[in-house]
Amino acid sequence: MSDNRITLAVLDMAGTTVADDGLVLRAFAAAADAAGLPPEGAEADAARQYVLDTMGQSKIVVFRALFGDEDRAQAANVAFESTYDRLIDEGNAEPIPGAAESITALRETGIKVALTTGFSRGTQDKLLAALGWQTLADLTLAPSEAGRGRPYPDLILTALLRLQADDVKDVAVLGDTSNDVTSGLRAGAAVVAGTLTGAHDEHQLRAAGATHVVPSVREFAQLLLTR
Repeated sequence: MSDNRITLAVLDMAGTTVADDGLVLRAFAAAADAAGLPPEGAEADAARQYVLDTMGQSKIVVFRALFGDEDRAQAANVAFESTYDRLIDEGNAEPIPGAAESITALRETGIKVALTTGFSRGTQDKLLAALGWQTLADLTLAPSEAGRGRPYPDLILTALLRLQADDVKDVAVLGDTSNDVTSGLRAGAAVVAGTLTGAHDEHQLRAAGATHVVPSVREFAQLLLTR
């Protein structure tokens, strides 16, 4: 579009619009145990660091890279999802302050919103239900519905196709990890912003190539609304 107006915002969930508060690492502890990883020691420390470094990626892809064996990876994934789902059921799902209001404000001005995740569709649906967000966004996507998860551009490009944006330059992306940023850049989005409410800090987000770094989703919405 010639006026450079954003018509589609693609937002990550955990750490970006949904508070994580250590839930992913708690679920990973169960996944590591299911895969036979020692609970302490250099191997365990390296695995935790890898999980932190790859935040935003599809969890089964992370486990395949970590354990190098499909059976172990699948066992880890099942344990991760069941533990994360239980934590959600126990009332641990909380939105980032202002997230729902920001998404609503974007949609009220004609900007469509897609919520994406590195979780499975089942876990994403459970999280959406716990927050009462089933109809908050125009579209929700999990990696299995797009082809590949982050850092590939598939989730963003699938959202563009399904919500009929005219051009990748009409798209803005927000996430809390370097993988979110890489995904947005690979998709060709006009705005690829990092938020400081999640896994990676400002240095990591800028090093990945973020066009903007914002304190939270609130400031991201303000950026788009005044663009």
